[in-house]
Amino acid sequence: MTSRLNRLAVALLATALATLGLTVANPAPASAAMTICYNTSQAGSYASVANQAATIWNNATVNLTLSANCGSNLRIYRITGGGSYAVRTSLGNGRVYIDTQQAAQYSVLRIMTHEIGHILGLPDNYNGNCSLLMSGGSAGTSCTNPYPSSAEASRVSNLFAGTFSATDRSADIFRDSWPSMLTPVS
Repeated sequence: MTSRLNRLAVALLATALATLGLTVANPAPASAAMTICYNTSQAGSYASVANQAATIWNNATVNLTLSANCGSNLRIYRITGGGSYAVRTSLGNGRVYIDTQQAAQYSVLRIMTHEIGHILGLPDNYNGNCSLLMSGGSAGTSCTNPYPSSAEASRVSNLFAGTFSATDRSADIFRDSWPSMLTPVS
């Protein structure tokens, strides 16, 4: 019980400091991290990109580990046309679709890491700030940053520690993070 209260106190402190723009080096991890098994059997040439994105999330967060091809909490698909998007069925579960046409225009690693961020509980943030992963395509085609900010990583860590709750609807579909190929980006 004391260990759980300590983790909760550290997580709350980290969140409060992140809100003030301060960061704390990784809060104490939970004793039992959740493993999210992702499946790349339908990802084609993007399987290695999915592995890179998983490593980014694993290094940025605590309380969860993304692990390749051990199950199918998260399924990753390579598609052509229609735009990249994520469908979250519950926290840590869902599908990511990476559009080859958008991946030719934007950083495919940024797209992959961003879409996985939705499965991990993060919403879009269309403010155009390249330092925020969840700003998606609003940061423009020159933005290649695939790393979540400390606040984004802290939010995911807290969701998986159980200190925050994600709005868990039957299915959340995150589309339009990346402008259409037909829409000029300014």
